[in-house]
Amino acid sequence: MLKVGMLGAGFVAHFHSRALESVRGAELSAVYALKGAEELAQFAQNLGIGRPKVCKTVAELVGNCDVVANFAPNYVRIELMAAVADAVRAGAALKGLICEKPLARNLAEGNEVIRLARGLGCPNAYFENQIHMPMLTEARRQLAAVEKSMGAMHLARSAEEHGGPHEPWFWDPTRQGGGVCCDMGCHSLAAGMFMVTPAGQSPDYLTPVSINANMALLKWGKEPWISQLRKRGVDYSKTPAEDYSHVTIALKDPRTGVISRVEAANSWMYDAPGLRLLMEAFGPGYSATANSLQSPAGIFISDSAAAAVADSELALEKSQASRGALVLVPHEADLYGYCAEWRDALRAFEAGKDAMLNLEYGRLITKLTMAAYMSHEKRKTIDLTDAGVNKELETYIPLIQQGKGGQVL
Repeated sequence: MLKVGMLGAGFVAHFHSRALESVRGAELSAVYALKGAEELAQFAQNLGIGRPKVCKTVAELVGNCDVVANFAPNYVRIELMAAVADAVRAGAALKGLICEKPLARNLAEGNEVIRLARGLGCPNAYFENQIHMPMLTEARRQLAAVEKSMGAMHLARSAEEHGGPHEPWFWDPTRQGGGVCCDMGCHSLAAGMFMVTPAGQSPDYLTPVSINANMALLKWGKEPWISQLRKRGVDYSKTPAEDYSHVTIALKDPRTGVISRVEAANSWMYDAPGLRLLMEAFGPGYSATANSLQSPAGIFISDSAAAAVADSELALEKSQASRGALVLVPHEADLYGYCAEWRDALRAFEAGKDAMLNLEYGRLITKLTMAAYMSHEKRKTIDLTDAGVNKELETYIPLIQQGKGGQVL
C-alpha cells in the first residue's frame, strides 16, 4: 500500500481524491496546503481512502508518505518542489513524484522542476488525464486491427471548453501562466497527439515540425463579465488573458516521414451544460469520435425546486445551470481519465519506473504551449525544426504571462 501525500487542497486535489476511491494499492496519508487542508483530510476520510495527517510543513508531509503529488497552484510549483528536494536531502525517501499539468508556466520553470525532480532519486509521473480517458483508450484498442492494416490516424481535432476556472488565480495570467491555452490547451494538444501517434510507440514518438496559433479575448473582456472578474480580484482591463485559443501543430513520423496534424481548440466561454471534451480523429478509411456530454443519464430540476440546489456542479463539473434539463455524468473522475492515470503511475512506482507520461513528456507539452503563444504574438507559423527558435523558446515568456496581454489581445 503506497502512502500518498498531496501538496495543495484545492479543486483538483478533491477531484483526485475522488479518483483514488476507485484505485487499489494507495491511501491518502498526508496533506499540506496553506488553506483547505483540514477540509481535504475530512473529505478523504469520508471517502474511505485514508486518514491523512494535516502537515504544517512540506518536510513533514514528505516524511509521512511514499509518493508526493504536487497539486498546488502553478506559481508555487518550484517553491514546493525545492522544499521536497530539501526534505529528501535531509534523509526522507520517496518512491514516486507526481506533478499535475501543466508542468510549469514556461520552459525555464519546467527545466527547474525537472532538475529538482532528478535529485529526488525516484521515478515520476506527469499527470495528463485526458490521454488516459477510457473513451479514447478504448477507441484506440478497438481500432488496433484496422490501424495495423491501414496505418495510423493522420488528423485529430481536440477541444475542451467550459465557462471559466474556479479559483481567482487561474484567471490571473501572471500566476497561472496565461489564459485558456496554458490552462486547457496543454490537455488538447496532448490528447490530439496521442490519437495520431502510431500504436506501440511512446507518447513523444512523433517529431513536432511546426505550430500555428491564434488567440483572443472574446467574452471575459466585456461587460458584465469583466466586472464579475473584478469582484474576484482580477482586472482584465489591465492584465487580460485569452479566453479563446486555436492551435494547429504538424508532426512527423521519424521512421516514415509521414506528416499528421492536430487541431486544439479551447475556450472559457462555453455557456452550455458544463465541461465538454470533444475529440474527432481520422485515419485512412476509419475514424473515432468522443463527446463527454453524451451521457447515458440526465436529471431535471424545475424552477420551483431550484431553490433547494446549493451547488450547480453536483451533476457535472463546470455546470452553468442549476435547473432545467441537466447532463448527469455518473463518475467524472473515471470518464476524464483520472482513475486510469493513478493506476498507471502507482503500478510504475511499485516497479521502480516512471509512469507512461513522465516529467520529460510534460516538458514537451510546455514547449509546444510556449510555441503556440509565440506564434500568436509573432502572427506567424513557428518552425520547430529551427535551432534558433528552439533556443529562443528556452527563455521565452509570453507577453500574456508577463501581464502585458493588452498588447496582443
